Amino acid sequence: MSVRRFVGANSRDVMRQVREALGEDALIVANRRTEGGVEILAMADEAIDHFEPSPEPPAPETPVTPPVQDPLQAMSERLLQEMQDMRALLASNQAAGAVSAPQGAPADTAARLRQMLWSVGFGSELADELLAGLPEPLKASSSDSDAPLQWLRQQLMARLCVLSDEPSFFDQTGIVALVGPTGVGKTTTTAKLAARFVMRHGTRPVALVTTDSFRIGAHEQLRIYARLLDTPMYALDAEQPIDDLLGRLQGKQWVIIDTVGMSQRDQRVIEQIAHLQGGRSRVRLVLLLNAASQPETLEEVVLRYRQAARAAGAELDDCIITKQDEAGRLAPVLDIVMRHGLRVLFGSNGQQVPEDMAIATPATLVDQALSTATPQREQAQRADVPMGMPRWSRDVLGQGRRLSSLLARLRQRVTGFAELEAMWDLASLPSRLQEERLDALLARYPAAQTTLGMAWSARRNERGCDWAMPDIGLDAEGAWLALPWLQHRHPAGWQPRLAALTQASGVAVHLLPRLPEPEALAWLETEHLTWVSQVASSHRIVSHHERQPLRQLFNDSVLTHHVGVRFRGQSMQLWTAHAEVDDATGLALLAWYGEVRDPESAKVVARRYWLTPARLGTEVLSLLLTQLQSDGLATLTRRAWQQLKEADSGEVNAEVRLLMASGLAAVAGHLDVAEDEEAQTLRGDVLNLSGTSRRRRDTGMLDALVYAFMARDAIRQLGSVSREGVV
Repeated sequence: MSVRRFVGANSRDVMRQVREALGEDALIVANRRTEGGVEILAMADEAIDHFEPSPEPPAPETPVTPPVQDPLQAMSERLLQEMQDMRALLASNQAAGAVSAPQGAPADTAARLRQMLWSVGFGSELADELLAGLPEPLKASSSDSDAPLQWLRQQLMARLCVLSDEPSFFDQTGIVALVGPTGVGKTTTTAKLAARFVMRHGTRPVALVTTDSFRIGAHEQLRIYARLLDTPMYALDAEQPIDDLLGRLQGKQWVIIDTVGMSQRDQRVIEQIAHLQGGRSRVRLVLLLNAASQPETLEEVVLRYRQAARAAGAELDDCIITKQDEAGRLAPVLDIVMRHGLRVLFGSNGQQVPEDMAIATPATLVDQALSTATPQREQAQRADVPMGMPRWSRDVLGQGRRLSSLLARLRQRVTGFAELEAMWDLASLPSRLQEERLDALLARYPAAQTTLGMAWSARRNERGCDWAMPDIGLDAEGAWLALPWLQHRHPAGWQPRLAALTQASGVAVHLLPRLPEPEALAWLETEHLTWVSQVASSHRIVSHHERQPLRQLFNDSVLTHHVGVRFRGQSMQLWTAHAEVDDATGLALLAWYGEVRDPESAKVVARRYWLTPARLGTEVLSLLLTQLQSDGLATLTRRAWQQLKEADSGEVNAEVRLLMASGLAAVAGHLDVAEDEEAQTLRGDVLNLSGTSRRRRDTGMLDALVYAFMARDAIRQLGSVSREGVV
């Protein structure tokens, strides 16, 4: 069986075709956007072992033009060959390991502990992190020593976050909502928690609420519990906010909501949590996890429900483990809880109310998880079975740590970087929420006194694009901010545009792509604002009472002054000359002429003309450099835009994608032009992250930053690293 081609109107349609033809385990080899929609190359998983890449064509006796191969098909064959090579390498490594170890020889301590963790249900990622810290004395301990196991037990307990004590949960007044898939035990757990509260505080301050109007008898089941506990019970429509009940909940200090059970794949999960968070009342969310579920299901539940909570502007950090008595192994759910940093409040192991629920303690949970370890003899028989995730997942963990450190340093250095990260988080939300969240995010940006100036872009679409380059803000040091401004969100006309931003954000420096109309220029002078404007060589000024174009003014000038500059990713020199001139209204100006030259060949690679207020003198040269260095940001933005568009298959809001692309361009440009020691270190770390090596440093850093953000999102989806300030 070979690679098959599928074409559909959109990603959902073509993926449906793949599943129907090849099953759920089909391998997606490559995909791309086409004029007709989306094209995917896929094959069945079992076909890899039987696939033979296309052989090299034999050399013909007479010159023959080789057929042009579809690049997508060529890529698929290369990837499939790499898959076969990888499988062969893994097989040879396993065979070599089996031969090198004498039969019956005891494995070292780390290997024994790793095997035990895997046998009870912990994943290789967590095992690798734990065993990386195994002390040297324990590595040499004998196989019958209990010390390594006790050390491992302590490490697992330390990674398990639990409720400090029961009063800290029940004495905190407010509204608690239990969420999770159908059948996880929300109604029973609601009754158990309510009973615990009644035992501590009595029946008067508590109330039960259900939003489950879908299941037959759901109201009746909770009403029976409420009657037994002598507490009121209210029914709330799934689309109503809790505020609709506030009048009837007067005097109630603790309200617990039993929500509708929904599959983690149900799009209504987001709507449900959004309704819970939609009112004025703060609702604490607690996720219920079924210990008897498959690890893959639990992973998906945590990811989808936390995504829904983030979409509603809420946090979902607490969980309750249910049905422990039905689970053959407890380790899988603990593994997921640890990796995602969830706090376990209680454990439930039966239907009796309130007896079959206890506050979670690390010792109890870890001991229960480890108690299912298989005997050493059985472990030895299974020693040749591959453990958990493949090796590359551990590399992803290491990449995650490097990413976390790098992003934290960029967040600290580049103003607006946290907002750029928040913009990337919007891209992971459903499309209908992206625009709404974008408006809210931009309304808060920038923070007061963080924007000193603005590098305005040309008021036109970029060549070959349907978007205009956003405007880039400057911080107090003159460095570019990480999140630009969209042109069409500014007022129309230069004077309203300049005035609005000056008044709203305190912008005092304006780098203009062309000279504005006289009214706007007069306003800038009246407000005593700093400005520089790039102009055409044909622009006419008045010099020595003669009106002439700038080109003629500097026609015979000898350029003697120069400074270093980064121009379009290269180290260049800017040679300048200036002269005192007036405009048509008599305003005193300085006219500037600059040549960007290659320092090695002295070749002129670009020419520029500027006008600046005469009152500012020659100190504005640094601003001319800043505007000149921003020349390459549009090219970087086009490059990032194309990469993002190919990656998101057109499913990301166009404004969000443009801000993501231009923001990455601004960060890459920021790092490219800075020459301090910290910037040099950051540049090296950014480029090393993806192994990028390009002649143009700015392009290399842009590609590395795109890779870094995509890797961050992928790792988050895998749950390998904790979230970093997600909105």
